[in-house]
Amino acid sequence: MKDSFFIKIETWHKPDLGTQENVHKLDSSTWQNVAVVPIDIADRSQVSAADYKPDEDPAIFKSVKTGRGPLGPNWKKELVNKTECPRMCAYKLVTVKFKWWGLQTKVENFIHEQEKRIFNNFHRQLFCWIDRWVELNMDDIRRMEAETQRELDEVCVYDYPQLNLSVLHNKFANNRIN
Repeated sequence: MKDSFFIKIETWHKPDLGTQENVHKLDSSTWQNVAVVPIDIADRSQVSAADYKPDEDPAIFKSVKTGRGPLGPNWKKELVNKTECPRMCAYKLVTVKFKWWGLQTKVENFIHEQEKRIFNNFHRQLFCWIDRWVELNMDDIRRMEAETQRELDEVCVYDYPQLNLSVLHNKFANNRIN
């Protein structure tokens, strides 16, 4: 299965409302096969009942620190006229290959559905957690990354003592995974 399965996620963050086409600059034949899947973080119908959390609902949440929210059903249209308000769209290109006869389409479709679910839930959380992160600077973020890495190393060493995490971490950090 080594070369018969992979998932690749490429992301561009752009200061717009999702209006750019083919932001990943795919060739025309590849672009013709791309399914564009818009995600509206305020649209409750895009969230499964099992995933729904009222405290992570942008249609309910109002930021104390920024005053942003709640997001109504026309929030994107309203944001067009608010040029002083920051905006960003995360353009995700998800490529899935699962070459196994009889299962390929089902598995690839399932993975795409799960990626959409993950992206939607994550970006809903990101919006609703803005008061936790809006005032962080790069030093704060780097400190949190280092703490998280230490905690992960401790858990992995405890649960998986056979792993050599320093080698694995260095390979990931240097993008040298084969």
